[in-house]
Amino acid sequence: MNYLIGENLTGGYGGADIIRNCNVSVGKGEIAVVVGPNGAGKSTAMKALLGMLSLRKGRVFLDGNDITGMSPQERVSHGMAFVPQNQNVFVTLTVEENLEMGAYLRRDDITETMNQVFELFPVLKEKRRQLAGELSGGQRQQVAVGRALMTRPSVLMLDEPTAGVSPIVMDELFERIIEVKRTGIAILMVEQNARQALNIADQGFVLVTGENRFTDTGEALLANEEVRKSFLGG
Repeated sequence: MNYLIGENLTGGYGGADIIRNCNVSVGKGEIAVVVGPNGAGKSTAMKALLGMLSLRKGRVFLDGNDITGMSPQERVSHGMAFVPQNQNVFVTLTVEENLEMGAYLRRDDITETMNQVFELFPVLKEKRRQLAGELSGGQRQQVAVGRALMTRPSVLMLDEPTAGVSPIVMDELFERIIEVKRTGIAILMVEQNARQALNIADQGFVLVTGENRFTDTGEALLANEEVRKSFLGG
């Protein structure tokens, strides 16, 4: 049962449509991955789900409710969290302060959530008093994801979480993302490292020029010869 559904999403930023009849969805406790060549509309599809793109056509559902007319802020208050690719941490604040910033809308005790984040990301506990700006790229990404988790979201959306990190760090980040999924959160991510991302995906969407080209389980897409040849480098 899909928790977040984007149905026939069609729209762009004023001129021509960047995504056309695009369908993307994810269930609770699952990882869905959107892959495809540069300019395929992957991040645009994610922005459409977040309400950051005016749709000409299509609808977005969250937990069975039509949220197409909701602002991004309203969607966040209904349990959606987004980690952008760039500038996603406050570099002049400590790790702990970054996490506290993630919970600024909450009026209850955040200690338990912070402890859960430290359990998922042990390195953040170790460096909780350090400035985020002093951390490595992979550690910063963990801060960004941890901060998003402080809102206790039901859906976590990640835009290229492994951009610019080494293969070893990428593997570790994906391990952490799998741990987050195990807590029952729906995770949707746009990822350039298609092969590795599909490896951990329950569901995969291959977009080409703003349209769905292939939709299947991560495993089936990795085994699909055409997908391998065209999008995964053989």
